Amino acid sequence: MPRDNKKSLIQKIASQADITFKDFNASAIGDNKVLLENRGDLITLLTEVRTADLKMKPNGSHSEHNPPVTYMHICETESFSMGVFLLNSGASIPLHDHPGMNGMLKVLYGKVSIRCFDLLDKPSDQVQSETQFDPPLLPFQKDSLRRAVLRSTMWFTHDSSPCILTPQRENLHQIDTVDGPAAFLDILAPPYDPEDGRDCHYYKVLQTVPDADSKVEAQQPWEEETWLLEIGQPDGFWCGGEPYPGPKVSF
Repeated sequence: MPRDNKKSLIQKIASQADITFKDFNASAIGDNKVLLENRGDLITLLTEVRTADLKMKPNGSHSEHNPPVTYMHICETESFSMGVFLLNSGASIPLHDHPGMNGMLKVLYGKVSIRCFDLLDKPSDQVQSETQFDPPLLPFQKDSLRRAVLRSTMWFTHDSSPCILTPQRENLHQIDTVDGPAAFLDILAPPYDPEDGRDCHYYKVLQTVPDADSKVEAQQPWEEETWLLEIGQPDGFWCGGEPYPGPKVSF
């Protein structure tokens, strides 16, 4: 990939993201060789990024009086959005989805645990009625039930490759800090847009009554089927804003 040393690394990442996801077609990703090659170039650039490239300090100031999560907006186009999330020690970004979207997450400092799920086809009324939950669901909650499979649970640091999600694979995830504060660069493509069907939904992992759902218990632990309940934004989670201190990104 040609290198332009006059550009900042974050500008190169933004430019490559725009090339990669321009005119993105979610249904064609598996057959689109050019898109996959461009995405590989973007992953290579993301793997190189460090806090110094964004004029940030490793393990920057975090206070228990600040929001548990803070977002630094870098840029947004019709193709993608990019910014940095800062998480206080003990903070968590609850389980949520990215409908029809790609995601790339590169840890800048600290350590995070990420659990990724895939939604499955909606279960039949019979399967739903035969499954017992602990605690029991209220009648109105049954319409918000979804079947899912846990695809992975992994830990990421600044030395790790980016965490990747696609519209079809590992699209739901939960992010938890491990042993202190953390920060990560985040790319979403295309950006969230409720008017275009890309709104953020939160989920809760449900517990079933023991032996009431033997089919789930038989799954391998790395691809364990489970039940999710769509919920509102969890209490105690909120995200503040803070100016981005790094090099300007332009198109």
